Amino acid sequence: MAKKITQKVKTPMPLVDPDVRRHSFGEVATGYSVELARQEASRCIECKNMPCVAGCPVEIDIPTFVRQVASGDFDGAFQTLSAKNLLPAVCGRVCPQEDQCEKLCTLGVRFEPVAIGRLERFVADYASACHLPVTCLSPTSHVTGTGRKVAIVGSGPAGLTAAADLAKLGHSVTIFEALHKPGGVLMYGIPEFRLPKTIVESEIDKLTGLGVDIKTNHVIGRMFTIDELFNELGFDALFIGTGAGLPHFPSIPGVNLIGVYSANEYLTRSNLMKAYRFPEHDTPIVRGKNVAVIGGGNTAMDSVRTALRLGAEHAYLIYRRSRDEMPARAEEVEHAEEEGVEIVLLAAPTELLGNEKSRVRAMRCVRMALGEPDASGRRSPVPIAGSEFELEVDTVVFAVGQGANPLIRSTTPDLPVTKWGYIVADPATGATQKPGVFAGGDIVTGGATVISAMGAGRRAARAIDAYLHRLPARGHVAADVFIST
Repeated sequence: MAKKITQKVKTPMPLVDPDVRRHSFGEVATGYSVELARQEASRCIECKNMPCVAGCPVEIDIPTFVRQVASGDFDGAFQTLSAKNLLPAVCGRVCPQEDQCEKLCTLGVRFEPVAIGRLERFVADYASACHLPVTCLSPTSHVTGTGRKVAIVGSGPAGLTAAADLAKLGHSVTIFEALHKPGGVLMYGIPEFRLPKTIVESEIDKLTGLGVDIKTNHVIGRMFTIDELFNELGFDALFIGTGAGLPHFPSIPGVNLIGVYSANEYLTRSNLMKAYRFPEHDTPIVRGKNVAVIGGGNTAMDSVRTALRLGAEHAYLIYRRSRDEMPARAEEVEHAEEEGVEIVLLAAPTELLGNEKSRVRAMRCVRMALGEPDASGRRSPVPIAGSEFELEVDTVVFAVGQGANPLIRSTTPDLPVTKWGYIVADPATGATQKPGVFAGGDIVTGGATVISAMGAGRRAARAIDAYLHRLPARGHVAADVFIST
């Protein structure tokens, strides 16, 4: 007998008042209570085909953990989550579940889907508050060591996931991180009000219980090349998960003026270098009064909302398409508008104007109209003649995409890359054409989501494990695990 639906919409997420949060880096969403979590979990209709699982890149047993929440078995729900996901508190906050597991939820065919992401966050936060151990990471769960060494380059979502899975399989794992804190984009790219750094640090600490060695301030391509990791440090396999952190700027006059940032630099200064905790941390950053952020994705939303919290009187979001084409999560756009962000749609900058001290003072823009769809499926913006206008600004942040840092490819000439500089790797295994080298996440696909990078790390870990077991002796190559040319 089909389960009767009594609640057609998601249980609302409690939020801090916009007038309070626009001046604070405290978390915006405060999370479900026990009562709200059980209420939302009880909406699951427990369908037999479980399409939500197919929408999860890290293969979480979603129906089981939701059922456990509904029954009040929060410890069981945490163990179910942790069996597949090292970072449930992170994913519950920043993953676009609406485009993945929730998008496929059977309940969502007629009503709003189950709020799987909010439930994941609740379970992870409950476990943290109650200091619940992760059973699958306990010493008794470890397998016998294989004697094989794996290097992970980059400690973002892909690298962390690959490291955890490989360590659980008994391999000796070392992570090399270029910055002084592990976490990659989780630490430098996502603001405190969306993802508190204490949560990231707590999630990463789980790796130490698995024996993973994390070496920060290690820039691979400078301290060691890929070949030196093999030949001098004795690693048997290597996973590259360095992300895509090379900022893009448009080809318009004025981008070299003082007060112009890439979103990468702007967010790194605020997040990793603690500019948001002034004066405790006196990180150099322009605290603009009139800030314009160019772009329409989540990074743009993070930047413009950060500008508000750093004291901007006017925080503009300039996007060349319409609201419908905006790639940012709908809830992030809503939160931004609630906080006072001024969204200027169908407009694009054509020139930045400076003062006598070479500081940006204004931005010249042109209005746009939407034409035919481009390769992304979105309608292409077309400038409208004679529609130019100016905005008075003292800070401009470009969040218009990022590319692959050339350091590793420039020091590893036999590692094939695409014309855009991304590493060529098999999407199913992460295997590259260089023996023993695997890659995944944004360094392969370009900018994507945290959870998709984690999924790539998981797939690569399985392939690396298979590769290592095929090696008859250290240094020998099992050619059948590489992708074809």
